[in-house]
Amino acid sequence: MSKNIAIKVENLSKAYQLGQIGTGTISRDLERWYARTRGKEDPFLRIGESNNQNTKSESNIVWSLKDINFEIEQGDAVGIIGRNGAGKSTLLKILSKVTAPTTGTISGKGRIASLLEVGTGFHPELSGRENIFLNGAILGMRKKEIQRKLEEIVDFAGIERYLDTPVKRYSSGMYVRLAFAVAAHLESEILIVDEVLAVGDAEFQKKCLGKMGEVSKGEGRTVLFVSHNMQSIINLCNNSILLQNGSIKALGNTHEIVLQYQTNSQSIESEKTWPDTAAPGNDIVKLTAIKTFDKNYISKKSYDVIDEIGIMLEYVVLKPNFQLWTGLNIHDDMGNNLFDTHNITSKLYNSIHSTGRYQTIAWIPKNFLNEGSISISVAIFNHQLHEIHLHIKDIIKINIVDHLTTNTLTARGLSQGKFPGLIRPLIQWE
Repeated sequence: MSKNIAIKVENLSKAYQLGQIGTGTISRDLERWYARTRGKEDPFLRIGESNNQNTKSESNIVWSLKDINFEIEQGDAVGIIGRNGAGKSTLLKILSKVTAPTTGTISGKGRIASLLEVGTGFHPELSGRENIFLNGAILGMRKKEIQRKLEEIVDFAGIERYLDTPVKRYSSGMYVRLAFAVAAHLESEILIVDEVLAVGDAEFQKKCLGKMGEVSKGEGRTVLFVSHNMQSIINLCNNSILLQNGSIKALGNTHEIVLQYQTNSQSIESEKTWPDTAAPGNDIVKLTAIKTFDKNYISKKSYDVIDEIGIMLEYVVLKPNFQLWTGLNIHDDMGNNLFDTHNITSKLYNSIHSTGRYQTIAWIPKNFLNEGSISISVAIFNHQLHEIHLHIKDIIKINIVDHLTTNTLTARGLSQGKFPGLIRPLIQWE
């Protein structure tokens, strides 16, 4: 293995058996045992199926991981993303040597500290202080090394008052604060963190991400990070692995992998229509269609940052003489509100509507939205009377991407890629 490679995975697969342990019959159990004693492959693994949770299995053998191959360089921060059940946690458990692979090999260089679930490696009857020393010993550290880091660990976790209390009395938040502090500060060469940071509060999550960035970029240690928070993955990891049904769908630059993951998500929809009889709303007004499109009125799931994006609402008014406003709320994948807009520049704004079908279009200017996914919520209401006739959250979702190359950016005064912040307006400078 190259001096710069921290982890190398070759032909890694992990099979699980559904239902009861064993094959179901003594003869099949004997057949499996005989194959194992001769060093042969388990004959029942040949009928194993990929881990697709949306389909009914015809076999009781499921491949949680199948033919995984990748290399991670020393000091690299790698994100592992995918839907629930894609095999992310199984992969981390194998890398952490919590469970063994069915086939394949793993080569690692250095000690591994892992945080796979709340309180990984903690003994509930021991105090926080004792568990720090226990975890350090498991990692192969000497007592003096742990004592040197003790004050720093306790300060980071913020639980000094409860340090000598058995951890079984800790809340889940306290558990994960101490567990992460131990994993991040004890001198392992590889740090593996699963989604457990979601247990902590927002301030501590930010603190943890900052520490992982420091561990990777400052100390040159290798970090593997699983999260469903795409912004955290983008901020921390330069490369990522996308898993799908136990196999590697893609690996490479984090921005590209996250974009591919979001684009393939089933939740991406650029338009929706309903027949009048099934349209959402009330006996006054119903929404019959919502659609996004570019300046050529072409609807698509992904738009470029330089595209002007139209959002069309079509609604049918069932009762006359009502004042109606239409409004949109745009927010990102993190739930951050980008902006609200109402049709105050439209002729329909606050007008008395007669019965019939209406259309209104909101245009989002080009060079305004940042890369990533945005969700659109819609409302139809009367502000003066405080009457909400229709309000649907996250009714459609689209992607915003940057297709421009470095050579074509000078005229825009912009650099390529994900900008910090929620939006990326093209501001004129003199």
